[in-house]
Amino acid sequence: MASAAIDSALMSSHIQTLTWSSPEHVEEANPSDTLPVPEAPACSLVSSSCNIPKPPPPPSNIGARSKYPRRPLECCFVPKETTEMWDKVFKDGYGVDVCILAEDRSCVPAHSVVLRIASPVLGSIIEQSKVNHGMRYIKIPGVAHDAVRVFVRFLYSSRYEEKELKKFVLHLLVLSHAYSVLQLKRVYISLLEQGWLNRENVIDVLQLARNCDAPRLAFVCIRMVVKDFKSVSSTEGWKVMKRANPALEQELVESVVEADSRKQERQRKIEEKKVYLQLHEAMEALLHICKDGCRTTGPRDKVLKGNHVTRNFPACKGLEALVRHFSGCKTRVPGGCSHCKRMWQPLELHSRICNEPDYCKVPLCRHFKEKIQQQCKKDETKWKLLVSKVIAAKNAAGPFFSQRSGLL
Repeated sequence: MASAAIDSALMSSHIQTLTWSSPEHVEEANPSDTLPVPEAPACSLVSSSCNIPKPPPPPSNIGARSKYPRRPLECCFVPKETTEMWDKVFKDGYGVDVCILAEDRSCVPAHSVVLRIASPVLGSIIEQSKVNHGMRYIKIPGVAHDAVRVFVRFLYSSRYEEKELKKFVLHLLVLSHAYSVLQLKRVYISLLEQGWLNRENVIDVLQLARNCDAPRLAFVCIRMVVKDFKSVSSTEGWKVMKRANPALEQELVESVVEADSRKQERQRKIEEKKVYLQLHEAMEALLHICKDGCRTTGPRDKVLKGNHVTRNFPACKGLEALVRHFSGCKTRVPGGCSHCKRMWQPLELHSRICNEPDYCKVPLCRHFKEKIQQQCKKDETKWKLLVSKVIAAKNAAGPFFSQRSGLL
């Protein structure tokens, strides 16, 4: 059995509505807002001695609202009983004068007056058709009888059976576009966008969307193809499209490649940002170790007490061992000790970020500040770029970055 009839929110323009307009609905004028009309002078217009009255003064409250509420001149309300009545008119077929021939030459009876009002294209076809025994015969080739019936029923009452609509949605999309039934076309497009698309029909819907002037639906289809390209490309619809429309296949493949490139670029930027955030954490941890002390490594120029509890940064574990080694190593020359060599770069990066070299507890901070002036332009440019990206990554992380990473 067919599912229960669903009332569509989009009612056809031909549906009989309850309309009224009467003088009582016209907005009454406020006497205070009415301009006085001067009386015509009693003397002749050609008389020069005629006293012409002065023009009336402008109204004192031009923008004031009338004390009477504005009422609509027309009201429209379509109750359920009205849609049921029009549905019954279609199903009973009383007084029909048009026979619509489907693909199998079966007839769907209809009323010419309804078809003319609902679709200007059908109205033009009816005008050109000949009358045969009181009936006009028009053809809708290539469409099944049930699909034509669902289409014509919607023209009467804007109703449809969900099961039938889902079965013939592609045929109905073509019919609504070909016969310029825009309200029905909007219904089909909305239903497809909201969940009736799947990997089996997305290629067919995409081609129909382009042919039926539905750009948003076409965009939704392309997005679905790009998202699940592997599954879609294995369907029968893709294979048929590949043979019949190779240009579309090439376009979709290029869209997938472009989407993958953008995804890889976004992933690269995310990873790059993580590296710069880790560098910023390392700078904070280095300052923390040298200023406050951390576990086994005391602050500079002080002895770390055994019961002293300090903050623990994520980067402390690796830096703590490097700082402890660096403070006691006898060969600090770059290249002489592999551990010290790893320490030189964090120290130089810190010195470029530090704003207080005279009071900073990090070793060699002032030394690197003085060394900056002697560096070549190429090295200086690289360091400036690195510093700017570290600071930018920290700022982009927002004010809660420090709390998440333990930097507060």
